[in-house]
Amino acid sequence: MATKPAEDLAPVKRERARYLALAGNRSQTMQRLQIGLVGLAAMVLLVSLASIISNSAQENEARVVPEAAPTVVPAPQPTTARDPLADAGVVPEVPDQPLPQTPAEPQVPLGEVAPAFQP
Repeated sequence: MATKPAEDLAPVKRERARYLALAGNRSQTMQRLQIGLVGLAAMVLLVSLASIISNSAQENEARVVPEAAPTVVPAPQPTTARDPLADAGVVPEVPDQPLPQTPAEPQVPLGEVAPAFQP
């Protein structure tokens, strides 16, 4: 019972041939590996660069903001509130103080006696 060694290895060769067809040759595999490593290194570089910029901005903000002072004297704010619609001329301006109202009856000077009412 002699078997041919080539016949016994035929299924293995077919499986390996199918695997090699998907994987490509050695140079293609190395190229894929290099591209993957370069991409990974680029991502690490971008993240570290963003971290450096962020830390630098935070340090500058912490150092500059407390020392900042206004360079101009603020104008005094009016104590009364303004009506923007009246300023634009949309509605008539209402005075802040109520107008003195004239009494309905004339006032009698203190020395004079008011006439008596007649029914």
